[in-house]
Amino acid sequence: MASAASTAMMGQEAKGPKVERMTVFGAGLMGAGIAQVGAQNGLKVVLSDVTDKALENGLTIISKSLARIAKKKQPDDIEGFTKAVMKNIETTTDATKAVENADLVVEAIIESLKVKRDLFGLLDKTAKESCIFASNTSSLSVKEIAESCQAARREKFAGLHFFNPMKLVEIIRTSETSEATFQALREVTVQMKKSPVSCKDTPGFIVNRLLVPYMLEAIRMVERGEATPEDVDTAMKLGAGYPMGPFELLDFVGLDTTSYISQGWAEKAEQGLISKELVQPIPMLEEMVKEGRMGRKSGKGFYDVSHDSC
Repeated sequence: MASAASTAMMGQEAKGPKVERMTVFGAGLMGAGIAQVGAQNGLKVVLSDVTDKALENGLTIISKSLARIAKKKQPDDIEGFTKAVMKNIETTTDATKAVENADLVVEAIIESLKVKRDLFGLLDKTAKESCIFASNTSSLSVKEIAESCQAARREKFAGLHFFNPMKLVEIIRTSETSEATFQALREVTVQMKKSPVSCKDTPGFIVNRLLVPYMLEAIRMVERGEATPEDVDTAMKLGAGYPMGPFELLDFVGLDTTSYISQGWAEKAEQGLISKELVQPIPMLEEMVKEGRMGRKSGKGFYDVSHDSC
């Protein structure tokens, strides 16, 4: 029978270390969004990127977002609300300095295995032993990224896939991720007003594993001349109750991003980790990407929103 002391220790281990200081690498839309929700909910945040210009852009993204929120939450003092949150955010281009006091590092940089591995390999040498590492990757193997770190760090390594501005966060556990690490990530994401779900380190995790094949098959339908993008979107919204049709979603996600994920999964298909039929190349998609029709980010994808005032 376990003693009271050992039971208390077991409970503490399961609960996981408290995250109070978070460092976010990547000051783009996703990284800025992660930094913002952390700062809004009591975390001390360091936002890091390779250039001062990138950091300035990230802070602009955050301040504009906070102003929109303040109009609803604190309309009489928009500036005060924004300043209070921004006080919790520091910036630096010095990667090693950025993690000196971090309890959690979240990486939201380019979707490249080599670049991510290089970053975490560097940080592993300077971050404190208790610091948790998390990648916001949407398509790469978390375990393969974690292999850039020493063995002791890998139990503190997981995926933390945010879906800003939505509430969902996928916490991806590798075979080495400890229960304490998982619980710490669960607690901090709940603190950030997000809804965490757990999944194993498999291609696409939960959402993309189901969503990407769905979007790819929608493109194939149009490529075969079976329906138009407009009719497919209408059918899925009215017939399946989806808030957004697959082509609206493709434009929102980015056709280049979808293509990149599909190409990455093709390698996993060769390893038998995913069905080859799901990721067969689609000439229509590749041609649109070559033409610069990336979706909303470029103004044109399956829909033309270049004159959209929104």
